[in-house]
Amino acid sequence: MNIGILGLGLIGGSLGLDLRSQGHYVLGVSRQESTCQRAKTLGGVDEASVDVSLLSAAEVVFICTPLGLIIPTFEQLIAHLPSNAVVTDVGSVKTPVVEAIAPRWENFVGGHPMTGTAESGIEAALRNLFLDKPYVLTPLDTTPPDAISVVEKLVQELGANLYSCSPEEHDQAVSWISHLPVMVSSSLIAACMSETDAKVLQLAQKLASSGFKDTSRVGGGNSELGLMMAKYNRQQLLRSLSQYRQSLDELIAAIEQENWDILEQKLQATSKARPKFVD
Repeated sequence: MNIGILGLGLIGGSLGLDLRSQGHYVLGVSRQESTCQRAKTLGGVDEASVDVSLLSAAEVVFICTPLGLIIPTFEQLIAHLPSNAVVTDVGSVKTPVVEAIAPRWENFVGGHPMTGTAESGIEAALRNLFLDKPYVLTPLDTTPPDAISVVEKLVQELGANLYSCSPEEHDQAVSWISHLPVMVSSSLIAACMSETDAKVLQLAQKLASSGFKDTSRVGGGNSELGLMMAKYNRQQLLRSLSQYRQSLDELIAAIEQENWDILEQKLQATSKARPKFVD
């Protein structure tokens, strides 16, 4: 197929690498000519341009821009697409995107690959980035089955684990396992930096090892992505943060009251629950 990728960063570039390896012809569009040239050099696209009209030949288009640019990017795109083209996106919030695009483009299928690295840009693109990772599609009842099938087949070619749900269910779920961790991790770093004894702070920074690395990773990542999560999934994130605050208050109360039995029960419960989220 002729596949268009709008936005040649980590996700877009990685999609291009894998889809080309499956024999598809990949057309890439980026805001910067240097990115277009680099994408061609790295093998992520067959053709690339800063002009979105390049995608007039595309049968399927993946919108891989930052979350806040998906809708305005789509608005620029539709003037150049044939009416039967299938459009999908990779945004980490689905409800506002689907609500804005689906009424205007029948063959739109919301999507979200649950993968990534701490790096960004075309230089960070990797082969097999999606292999064995969750990839969620959020079609509506009105989405044509043929359009869904096209995107499903491409996702399966990436080797990803395919899931399907409503946009609202997606946003509720990712508020717990993706968006809340970013805010919690950021708060952890901020709390550590609030240490007023410079000597102790410096010592803590030197002693930080795997535990701190694991729990602080997503809070030290792309700040724009964290901001977009909060802005576009605001209500669900506030709900998750409120419940997290309650959990913290319960831990504080147990420690303040030296209620070690309660604390032990909570730690044992979370130890048992974690494998249900992470293998």
